Amino acid sequence: MSTFGNFQNEIYLTGLGGTTPDLPMTADGLEERARETLSAAAFAYIAGSASTERTARGNVDAFGSRRIVPRMWRGASAPDARDLSVTVLGTTLAAPVLTAPIGVLGMVHPAAEPAVGSAAAELGIGSVLSTASSTPLEDVAAESGENWWYQLYWPSDDGVAESLVRRATAAGAKVIVVTADTPGIGWRPRDLTLGHLPFLRAEGIANYLSDPVFRSRLASPPEESAEALQIAVLTWVGMFGNHTLRPSDVARVREWTHLPVVVKGILHPDDARAVVDAGADGVVVSNHGGRQVDNSIAALDAIEPVAAAVGDHATVLLDSGVRSGADVVVALALGADAVFYGRPWVYGLGLAGREGVVHALRCLLGDLDITMGLAGLSSVTEVDGSILYRS
Repeated sequence: MSTFGNFQNEIYLTGLGGTTPDLPMTADGLEERARETLSAAAFAYIAGSASTERTARGNVDAFGSRRIVPRMWRGASAPDARDLSVTVLGTTLAAPVLTAPIGVLGMVHPAAEPAVGSAAAELGIGSVLSTASSTPLEDVAAESGENWWYQLYWPSDDGVAESLVRRATAAGAKVIVVTADTPGIGWRPRDLTLGHLPFLRAEGIANYLSDPVFRSRLASPPEESAEALQIAVLTWVGMFGNHTLRPSDVARVREWTHLPVVVKGILHPDDARAVVDAGADGVVVSNHGGRQVDNSIAALDAIEPVAAAVGDHATVLLDSGVRSGADVVVALALGADAVFYGRPWVYGLGLAGREGVVHALRCLLGDLDITMGLAGLSSVTEVDGSILYRS
């Protein structure tokens, strides 16, 4: 049974002694505190989105057009009456939540990706490690328990792509998440204003610098000199993104690993059908948090048609815009099997390291637990479209 809602009781009880939380209790509050605390470059990279940032705002706003209709006296409100656990693609989760694959976390806090994997493992939820990690994947895996997945930015060098997938498989990843929506980086004015792209400073490319196939493409080891490191960065630049990929390439990933494979960045039902027909075990409905295409459809607005297209025989996950427990409930009601949760815990990481990540995740999970109970829902299996009113 879920105990996430007990976080509320902990806070009120310590409040009797005059102690209040050090960190904000909402996603917006964490963002505002991070704006005041992080470096301008770090905050811009995490908070920024494509062009006018309409897509990022639309992701959040889309949840407001769906309203939960609470049901009364159904036995779900008692603290021990709810079971939030799910099994997604063979991964058992204490709640239908995984941390989204966000890269370059070393620029936010030195604890970086291992802190996130460790925090998620402590809480029993999942974590998805980005290819653009500041820490080699094997080091992150050592801190991430059994519920971590690996996200692949497929480079133009297939040998490097294969090596990354095989490394993740050997290190204990449970699922491979292939990102489809980033053959190149979107137009991001916040970063452009600062002239700052972290990868050009060798930040967020640890998985490449530690990869034997990538290193075989270099004349000298990147740690040998500043010049050798710069050459390695330029080599990375030359292979980041892959404009040749097609749905049929899913089959190649399946040759490199025995793990389930999902494709992230899907917004159109025809694209969902194409990748599932090509062998994907599922899709992640996502617009990359609004960071790629300005004025794109909100991820939540795409979830129902995608779920209708492939949900009967493939896993459907939602990424982009989740900010509260109610948002998770709405996503599940519209057809998601679980959600990826992004920016708020990154702000928590920047503010307080691993404990900041735990705090941000406990806020979401506590909110989810209590919202479900007060809405009359004792299990994730009870969440479907019938609980929503649509204005």
